[in-house]
Amino acid sequence: MADDGPAYLARWLQQSGLSFDLASVAAGDEVPASAEPYDAIAMLGGAMSVNDNLPFLARAEALLRDAVARGRPVLGHCLGGQMLAKALGAPTTDNLVPEFGWTHITPTGTPLAQGWFGRGTPLPVYQWHFQTFALPAGATLLAGNAACPHQAFAFGPHLGMQFHIEVDAEKLNRWCSEAPKDGDPLRQHATVQGEAAMRADTTRFLADSQATAAHIYARWLALAGLSS
Repeated sequence: MADDGPAYLARWLQQSGLSFDLASVAAGDEVPASAEPYDAIAMLGGAMSVNDNLPFLARAEALLRDAVARGRPVLGHCLGGQMLAKALGAPTTDNLVPEFGWTHITPTGTPLAQGWFGRGTPLPVYQWHFQTFALPAGATLLAGNAACPHQAFAFGPHLGMQFHIEVDAEKLNRWCSEAPKDGDPLRQHATVQGEAAMRADTTRFLADSQATAAHIYARWLALAGLSS
């Protein structure tokens, strides 16, 4: 989507000397029909639900199914994580509470979680979601928190995340300005931050979040047989 581009992921790939194709459905691009030309696939977020009857979502699900079948590592961010779960046969449903803004997730402490996140301590991550994925059959839960128990899972070389690890300062500046205002019913939830809190936590947590993102992206590409 126009407001949910690759942000830090794009910069990290460019700094690593790796080329990529970007399909922006908001700009009229068509989702590729096959993963065959690619070493790895990343799917980003969007304001819609994976359950919506939208042609580009059907194509995205087909692309992820093809990537899984070909062993091309998939990295799903927020809606992309939900779409990976759907491609693997798991539903996405309303979460108990919305999560908007910065929060912490706790890795499961398994070697696989350590491998993906590079640490076993709680991670600051940025969230913007109403829904959440169920754990696909055969997948391994990697992280959760009290508000949303399924924050990340691994399935073979694929990683689904409920959070936005790709955020950078520019993207967060726009999203913080769209935070629910005082008096918005969403603000009754302790898991929904207002603009001031989002901006303060961005100052505190963005560098840590991007360090985790760099570790995740390096592992994703290593599993694809590439190096940064």
